[in-house]
Amino acid sequence: MPKLLGIDIGTSACKVAVFDESGNVLAQQNEEYPVYYPQSGWAEQNPEHWWEAVCRAIRAILEKSGVQAGGIAGIGVDGQSWSAIPMDKTGRVLANTPIWFDTRCKEICNRLKQEIGEDQIFALCGNPVQPGYTLPKILWFQNEYPQIYRQAAQFLQANSFLVYRLTGVFSQDRSQGYGLHCYDMKKSAWDQTMCAAMDVDITKLPDIYACHDIVGQVSREAAKQTGLLEGTPVVAGGLDAACGALGVGVLYPGDTQEQGGQAGGMSICIDSYHADPRLILGNHVVPGRWLLQGGSVGGGGVMRWMERELGAEERLIAQEKGTDPFYEMDQKAARIPAGCEGVVFLPYMAGERSPIWDEQAKGVYYGLDYAKTRPHLIRAGMEGVAFALRHNLEVAEECGVTVQTLRSMGGAANSRIWTQMKADVTGKRVVVPSSDTATTWGAAMLAGVGIGLYPSFEEAVGKTIRVTREHLVNWEEHRRYEDSYQTYLSLYQALKPVMDC
Repeated sequence: MPKLLGIDIGTSACKVAVFDESGNVLAQQNEEYPVYYPQSGWAEQNPEHWWEAVCRAIRAILEKSGVQAGGIAGIGVDGQSWSAIPMDKTGRVLANTPIWFDTRCKEICNRLKQEIGEDQIFALCGNPVQPGYTLPKILWFQNEYPQIYRQAAQFLQANSFLVYRLTGVFSQDRSQGYGLHCYDMKKSAWDQTMCAAMDVDITKLPDIYACHDIVGQVSREAAKQTGLLEGTPVVAGGLDAACGALGVGVLYPGDTQEQGGQAGGMSICIDSYHADPRLILGNHVVPGRWLLQGGSVGGGGVMRWMERELGAEERLIAQEKGTDPFYEMDQKAARIPAGCEGVVFLPYMAGERSPIWDEQAKGVYYGLDYAKTRPHLIRAGMEGVAFALRHNLEVAEECGVTVQTLRSMGGAANSRIWTQMKADVTGKRVVVPSSDTATTWGAAMLAGVGIGLYPSFEEAVGKTIRVTREHLVNWEEHRRYEDSYQTYLSLYQALKPVMDC
């Protein structure tokens, strides 16, 4: 029976998994790597750390699981958004890449808006001019490190870097094109006129592929480093959120993914071009579909921060009981009523993306007094992430996009308490397919379609996606959240002048 390999390049770790053609996980392995913060507002990673981690993960799977390299019929790779990896013509990485929540390019964005016009740029690419995107980072290299820019043969995304390491072929998939403001979203092509206006050398932008296109095969060198079989087909892959959306069955208009990885947010499938500057628009990994997205910096990363800084007690309890610190934090949060007795948290831990687009936004606790406890802080953090999700959904609905059900994925979906909270805050039914492997499965599914294992995306989704649980809205709880949500919205507006100082 043919097997598929999915590789996910996340913010804190890579995830690698092998699946059978029914979508069952046969083996999986995670490997961590660091994020560097050299200056305020900067966040960057070394792509070589990604490759080293992927090699370790694949070797571990092949050595421990009994999966044979020769049984892997195809490989798909997804990656975090908005990388800008400068590669010379020999495939050498020339510098660390700023990652998706890096905000060093604010002045470059202001210059683009002034010189070209934000409306003109938005009309082409369907996305706002913001520091986190890929294009401003390429211009940052051009301005600050012109030698690196000159040496760069291509600028790659996270998944296309891994595809290069596996195959030796430079590529750019359609779903990651939205990170570059010279990408024509309607035509899925680089726009020469906009490249010239932005002073971007179009030859440094790779050829564009459909996400399920076979870009190349595993090279002899990659086979030596990973243990994979030389010649195994590798597809272009795509954006992690888009692969995650596919991996939970987001295929038809109105289908919506709720993301609970390091970042939070949602991705709504639409079948026609529909852009709004408050949100994010990208090509889905499925041809002929787009994803209208809301992306928050506050997702599972908020709880990771809380566990690291506030979770010493839960770590001890988990060690004694043989549980997990996050499970113990869940239990603490469950003791506090909906609305957290007036404590509200703004989850803007690295600025904020949609819909406020404010790189100066800060994380805030509001409503503390002597009666409040650490469980209040935990619960408020979870509620704040849910409020950010609701804010994005409401903006999408203002655009005329209707959402009935959220399909939840990511590590946060393992928390029944948090998932129910999101249902109650948003007023949307939430269903949970396979949450932990949705993104890697989406990447692997692209490979399955690319090699012809599945004749269509419809058949692949229908054959492999299974809902494991659902959360219906508790409307009484929904009403209890209303005051806290309104406080959440008004807090940012009141504090914005202070944050901008």
